[in-house]
This record gives sequence, structure tokens and C-alpha cells, in this order.
Amino acid sequence: MQLSNVRAVVTGGVSGLGLAVARHLVENGGKVALFDLNDDKGAAAVAELGAANARYIRTDVTDEAGVVANVAAARAFLGGLNVAVNCAGILGAGRVLAKDGAMKLSQFQSTVMVNLVGSFNVAKACAEAMQGNEPGADGERGVIVNTASVAAYEGQIGQAAYSASKGGVVAMTLPMARELARFGIRVMTVAPGVFWTPMVDGMPEAVRTSLEATIPFPARLGQPQEFADLVAYILGNTYLNGETIRLDGATRLAPK
Repeated sequence: MQLSNVRAVVTGGVSGLGLAVARHLVENGGKVALFDLNDDKGAAAVAELGAANARYIRTDVTDEAGVVANVAAARAFLGGLNVAVNCAGILGAGRVLAKDGAMKLSQFQSTVMVNLVGSFNVAKACAEAMQGNEPGADGERGVIVNTASVAAYEGQIGQAAYSASKGGVVAMTLPMARELARFGIRVMTVAPGVFWTPMVDGMPEAVRTSLEATIPFPARLGQPQEFADLVAYILGNTYLNGETIRLDGATRLAPK
């Protein structure tokens, strides 16, 4: 798929990894619909990317009917839909047993709902819209790229909910790719390590330096543009399908 032909829904698209993806696509001639819940950042993102290239659509990714309606609105604005990039997510950090007692089930549920159920919700709505596209090279009609995390593989203390949610994203990648193959829709997942995003922007410098020292090479936090570069490569390489790619500088998370 040529980036100039991309018509994409990007969740979590007004900041961090999602905004980096949106920038990269627009810079290369694509158009994007930004699904998020921050109206101020949404307006700023559209101002930066240009109203002809981007539209912010306030979206709760866990709302089934809302997502279906917003995908239809995105498709109308974009003049088609052939890419979905799921970057919306929350940390949901908390110990199973903390000093003040066991984790509230609602906390676990909300983390899984946004990170896993939300990704599935957007993916299936976009796939339904993509299935009628005219096939391109190799019969391709669309690409779905989900975002997991290295915590899916070696989650730290306090990440039981987060790791479970991201592990689910990894686990659904292959079966979803196998199922959607008959429609010419590819499904891939990226599992980033520790990236410089709003989630870590307020981190004290000493903590950041300590964290960077655990990353083999390069010994620094990942840059959102590097995530966007990988997503763009995935879109362009039709033979990439049903796989999760770690993007982490060879880091492996310690227990805490």
C-alpha cells in the first residue's frame, strides 16, 4: 500500500504514538481521522495537520454503537477507509494486593476494556467497512495495526491488568489475521518498549536516566517517530501479516 493512498482511522490519535503516526501519514500524502477523547488536543492536531487532511472525531473506543457511527463518519470524510491504527490505551497500574487491600475489580476491567476490548471494537468496525474496498496489490483491501507492549511478555509488578490487556492484543493478532485473510485485510501488532509519550513525560529526570540505563542499545527511550516509521513500513509491505513486532532496543523489563 502506498502511503499517499492511505485513508486511516487512528485511535489515540491526538497525542503520543497515535499523533506521530498521523503526522507521518499526512506528510506522505495520506488522510486521517483521529479518534480520541481530548477535544483541545484534537483541535490542535487538526490545526497542525490541516483540516483537509485530518478530522478529530470524539470517540470512546469501548462504545460499540459509537465506534460504528464514527467509523462511518470517518469513511465519509476520508473518501474511503483502508487502514486502522489502534494506539488508544491506558496504563491501569496497580498491585493485585496493595497496602490498602486488593485491587478493585473495576480497575482491572477498565484497563482491559480500553486496551483490549477497545482495540477489538475499532478493528472489527473498520474491517467491516474495508471488506468492500476494491482490491489492490495481492488482493489487499485494508490493514489493521494494533498496539501492544513489551509488558505483554514480561510485565512488571503492578502491571497485572496492563499486561493482561496487552497480552490479549498479541494473542488475537494471528487468529484475526487468519480470519480476515479471505477479505484481503492484514492484521499486525507492534509491541513498543518504553517510549517518550505523554504517559512518561512527567517522569523525574533521575527515574528516566535509570530507566534508559536498562535499555541495551540504543540506551534511551524510544521516539514516537520510530513507532510511526515501523507502522508505515508495515503498511507498505504486503507480506507482513499475523505477527507482533517488538520495538524496544532489546530491552527486557525487570520485575520492578
